[in-house]
Amino acid sequence: MNIDYFKKLSPSRKLILGFLFAILLGTFILMMPFSLKEGEKLSFLSSLFTIVSAVCVTGLTVVDVSKVFSPAGDIVIIFFIQLGGLGVMTFSSILFLAMGKRMTFYERELLKEERNADSSGEISSFIKKLLLTVFIIESIGAIILTWEFAKEMPINKAVFYGIFHSISAFCNAGFSLFSNNLEAYKANPIINLTIGYLITLGGIGFAVITSVIMVIRRGIDRFNLTSKVAIIISMILTFGGMILFFILEYSNSATLGDLNFIQKILASYFQSVTLRTAGFNTIPLGELRNSTIFMCCILMFIGASPGSTGGGIKTTTFGVILFYVIGIVKKKENVEIFNRRLDWEIMNRALAILVLAITYVSIVIMLMLIAENFSPEEIVFEVISAFGTVGLTLGITPDLSTFSKLLLIFTMFVGRLGPMTFALAIGETKKKALSKYPKENILVG
Repeated sequence: MNIDYFKKLSPSRKLILGFLFAILLGTFILMMPFSLKEGEKLSFLSSLFTIVSAVCVTGLTVVDVSKVFSPAGDIVIIFFIQLGGLGVMTFSSILFLAMGKRMTFYERELLKEERNADSSGEISSFIKKLLLTVFIIESIGAIILTWEFAKEMPINKAVFYGIFHSISAFCNAGFSLFSNNLEAYKANPIINLTIGYLITLGGIGFAVITSVIMVIRRGIDRFNLTSKVAIIISMILTFGGMILFFILEYSNSATLGDLNFIQKILASYFQSVTLRTAGFNTIPLGELRNSTIFMCCILMFIGASPGSTGGGIKTTTFGVILFYVIGIVKKKENVEIFNRRLDWEIMNRALAILVLAITYVSIVIMLMLIAENFSPEEIVFEVISAFGTVGLTLGITPDLSTFSKLLLIFTMFVGRLGPMTFALAIGETKKKALSKYPKENILVG
C-alpha cells in the first residue's frame, strides 16, 4: 500500500485497517500446528472467528477452547485479547513510547479516535499511565484467582489459569479455559467477586479509572461529567439488572432455584455484571426464561463505558439520551445533566449512535432469521451479544451456518470499533455548505 495514501486516510479508516491487520495475523498464527492440541485441526473460518472474538474482546466461539488449543494456542488467544482490550493503536503506541519515539499529531488523533479521549493533546501522558494501571489490576486479579484455582489443580496450571482468566475478565473478553465456563464456581464468592471486580474496572474505562484516582490522590472535589455519568449509569444498570435477574429467575430450578439465598444474590450479581460485555457465565444460559433473556438483551445492547474494553452503545450514550428525553418531558430548552448543559453536537452524536446501532442490529437479526432455523429469541440474543462484544450465547454459535458466522464476525468487528466509527470511515467528509435550505416543520408522534 502506498505510504502517502495511508497517511491521507481518516483516523477511522486507519483504525479499521489496524484491527484488520491484527486479525489476519492472529488467524494464521492460530492455525499453526503448535497452537493446536495433537490430532486437532482448525479451519480458516473457525480460526478467523476465534481471533476476531479475541481481538474484539467478545468471547463467542465455534470450538471448545479448552479441548482444541494447546497451551501455546491459549497464549496466542490471550495475547490478542490483551491487544484488543488495550486497542491496536494503543498497543502500538506503548511499543513506540518504550523505544523512546515521540508520537506525531496524526498518531495522537488516531488514538483519540480509538480511546474516545476528549483531546489528542492529553493522549501521550494517558498512554504512559495506562500500562501500569492495567498491569496492577490484572496482577491482583491473577494472584487471587491463582490462589483459588490452586486448591483443586497443580500450581503451575493454577498460575496459567489465573493469569488467563484475569486478563480475559479485565478485557471483558469472556474466554474461559473451562468447558462449561465458570458454572462450576457459581457458589464460590472469591471467584465471582474477583472476576466481577475485573470486569467492572475493565468496563468502566481507563479515563474514568484515572479520574477516580485523581479524586482520591489529589483531593479534587468532583469528577468530570463523563466519569460521573459513566459511574452512576453503570451502578444503576448493574444493581438494577441484579435485582431483576434475582426476581425473574428466583424459582427457576435450572438456574437459581436450587441455590440458597446468598448464592442466588451472588449469581444474580455476577450475571448482571458479566452482561455488560464480559461474557462469563456461572449458570446455564440456555435455561433462562424469556423475560430474563429480554432483560439481558437490553443490558448487552447498552454495554460498557466509553474508552473501555467493552462494547455496546455505551453507558454515556444511554445517559445522554435518557436525560434528553427527561428534558423534553419537562419542556427544557437544553439537555442538562448534573447541573451542566450539553452541546447539541453531543446530543446529535448520541442519537446517531443509537439509530445506527438499532438499524444495524435489526438488519443482521433479519438476515439470520432468514438463514437459520433457531428461535427468534436465540437469534436476537446471539446478535446483540456479538454487537455488544459480550460473548454470551444460548448455545447456538457452533451450529450456525457459514453465512451467519460471517455475519457475527463482522458484527463483533462493528461492535468493538463502534457503529459511528464505521459510519465515519464509509462516509466522505463534506465541505461546509455556504447556503442553507428554507426551514419547515413536520408533524411527529
